[in-house]
Amino acid sequence: MDERPDPTQNPTDPGETGENSRGGKLRTSTAVLALLAVIAMIVIALDVATKSLVVAFLDPERPVHIIGDAVTLRLVRNSGAAFSMASGYTWVLTLIALAVVVVIIRFSGRLRSGWWVLGLGLVLGGAIGNLIDRIFRDPAPLRGHVVDFVSVGWWPVFNVADSAVVCGAVLLVVLSLLGFDYDGTRSGFAAGRAGHHDADGARADEKSASTTEERDA
Repeated sequence: MDERPDPTQNPTDPGETGENSRGGKLRTSTAVLALLAVIAMIVIALDVATKSLVVAFLDPERPVHIIGDAVTLRLVRNSGAAFSMASGYTWVLTLIALAVVVVIIRFSGRLRSGWWVLGLGLVLGGAIGNLIDRIFRDPAPLRGHVVDFVSVGWWPVFNVADSAVVCGAVLLVVLSLLGFDYDGTRSGFAAGRAGHHDADGARADEKSASTTEERDA
């Protein structure tokens, strides 16, 4: 029986050894969906928990000063979008949030970059977190007011979901500008850096092999 390895298979191929490859490239849609769900659920859990605590213990008329007047906790019911924008268009914002959630879930099958999954997971979790408020809070389903409670200087009052959406969006913009593509490939600056590291690794391997040969000789 011929036990020689199949020359068509690379024993070091990440696709043969696991779901994830080096450099954070996800190999299967299952891994993408699992990671996306975990990130989103963490954001949602933090958002729901903090909002519940704020509603239960914070008086809207008595803000809590964390760092003087620069950082305070104050309960605000927001009928608009993130950071109190577009007030009065709650039902429209609800539909937009639903559309964002659907688009991210449908797009997830094409993702292979772990960093893109992180960014979209933050956006997804934040969108669902505020969507829960719009569906279940007063004054009515699909028109509920979002609970905001963090006030920093002149910045509009926000919550955990708002922060997740903004951080995720910023991360996606940075990844795009640097050339880290959603499918795990790299272009521009990112491709140049990857080539530089590969060249350094190749030189190191050659030096190691040369040293080994000299020692054996």
